[in-house]
Amino acid sequence: MPTISVDKAELFKALGKNYTTQEFDELCFEFGIELDEDTTDSKRPVVDGVEEPPQLKIEIPANRYDMLCFEGIAMNLNVFLGNIPPPNYRLVAPKDGEIQTVTVKEETSQIRPYFSCAVLRNIKFTKARYESFIALQDKLHQNLARQRTLVAIGTHDLDTIKGPFTYEAQKPEDIKFAPLNQTKEMTGKEMMEFYEKDKHLGRYLHIIRDSPVYPIIYDSNRTVLSMPPIINSNHSKITLDTKNVFIDITATDKTKLEIVNHMIVSMFSQYCEEPFTIEPVKIISEHNGQTREAPDLTPRTTQAEVSYINSICGLKLQPQEICDMLKKMCYHAKPSSTPDILDVDVPITRADVLHQADIMEDAAIAYGFNNLERRFVSATTSVGAALPINRLADIVRNETAMAGWSEVMPLILCSYDENYTWLNRADDNLAVRLQNPKTQEYQIVRTSLLPGLLKTIRENKHHSVPMKIFEVSDVGLKDESCERKSRNERRFAACWYGKSSGFEVVHGLLDRIMLMLKSAFITKEEGLSNPAVKGYWIEEVDDPTFFAGHSAAIFVKLGDKPQRVGTFGVMHPTVLKNFELPFPVSAMEIELEWFL
Repeated sequence: MPTISVDKAELFKALGKNYTTQEFDELCFEFGIELDEDTTDSKRPVVDGVEEPPQLKIEIPANRYDMLCFEGIAMNLNVFLGNIPPPNYRLVAPKDGEIQTVTVKEETSQIRPYFSCAVLRNIKFTKARYESFIALQDKLHQNLARQRTLVAIGTHDLDTIKGPFTYEAQKPEDIKFAPLNQTKEMTGKEMMEFYEKDKHLGRYLHIIRDSPVYPIIYDSNRTVLSMPPIINSNHSKITLDTKNVFIDITATDKTKLEIVNHMIVSMFSQYCEEPFTIEPVKIISEHNGQTREAPDLTPRTTQAEVSYINSICGLKLQPQEICDMLKKMCYHAKPSSTPDILDVDVPITRADVLHQADIMEDAAIAYGFNNLERRFVSATTSVGAALPINRLADIVRNETAMAGWSEVMPLILCSYDENYTWLNRADDNLAVRLQNPKTQEYQIVRTSLLPGLLKTIRENKHHSVPMKIFEVSDVGLKDESCERKSRNERRFAACWYGKSSGFEVVHGLLDRIMLMLKSAFITKEEGLSNPAVKGYWIEEVDDPTFFAGHSAAIFVKLGDKPQRVGTFGVMHPTVLKNFELPFPVSAMEIELEWFL
């Protein structure tokens, strides 16, 4: 959770009351945040001979981007306390001319395709407000924007530049301007070399360094505003005297692009001459259908069930009562024409609201956690207990460990080759793939426990043999019938690694596990001919993962029909070679959920 430091005296002034540390701690708890530290009685740093004023260090939930600055904390607490109504953010056209325009060129699709912007007109900065403005941008860059890789923010003094503006992508050697706080003009390539050892900017250079083109923003006089996501131009830098702020935002993620825009303008539009007004900018982006006016301040409309909120919170409130409570959390809500439904307008500051459960949580906060009933009675009340599949897994785990096998816990992610190619298996399209894997080692969610066991042996093959290891854990499989289009499946797998094949050892472990699962060994003929007979049998199977003629499928008859639940055998020599194992390996893998 991010920790935000705010000036204690200024915050209490904004809230209209001087709180004791205990009183403010209780207010934070009621709102769902936490007071981490009050530095009033602590030794504070001295800057220019003046001791820093007392600070309140407040822990903010990671999803509350609207509370990453002093302005957001003060505004939300004031609305919660009833000191002010929820802000009404409005778009207002400029009084002295047409709105500004930005033309997005098609070549920007190669590097940072999305663009958004806004203007804060007649804003009044003080030193504290200016520092908060810069600090919010930095916090958004580090958190939501993932170190500027997803979103980058630029702010400019609008009075030093002239629209219309263009967002382009140029070759590094064709870009030339004086970067922020520098007087010497440099090309894009020279800036990469200049800032390579800079502790602050050096960590962002990799985002565009190897691209054939760099993003660049120009005004109508071809004056550079910024080269996102690295640095702004010194020509348009904002100061305490800046009155009109032009905000440019570039991104690779369209959703986070607008969230960042909303956070910036909603927090600092309160300092405009007409509070909570934002001047729109027309973005012309015909090549990708993104032409529009930004920002869009329309609240998101959603619905919540009165019965759901009441049942979860243990309350019996009327629809209008819940609507009144939600105003304390900056919502605009009213009873719907449909019974038991609330029509809720989610403000632009609440990007974290994704489900009616989030609205329910805010209703509980507004009602007061301490005011909720101390006991919770519901038809679904139950005593906490382990899930049946977890109890079964523990039984298998304990029995295998007592048989002398060592448990390992590999990662659930693996590479595509480890899961398929190295096991001589064809792609069955059951693996859940990561859209943007950071390394080749973590490309998919495993569909078998065997890759993890074989990698564990590989990394420990310098130890003495034989090596007996097992794992009881989940694999992930695609399943279109499930809500999330995938499901977990609990499996048990074991590997023997030694100078002999160890086939009889793995077979013995299989017999022990099946006996413990109350599934006795039977012949195939017994299982198929007599409906009353229950148990398991094995059949020779041609599985490319295992050596030909040295593998078998495991069939279990738990109901009327037999079901294949697993496979065991001696690993194929090519599999051993792929995992760099010099000695034979015998392995088995079974699905445990059939035994529930």
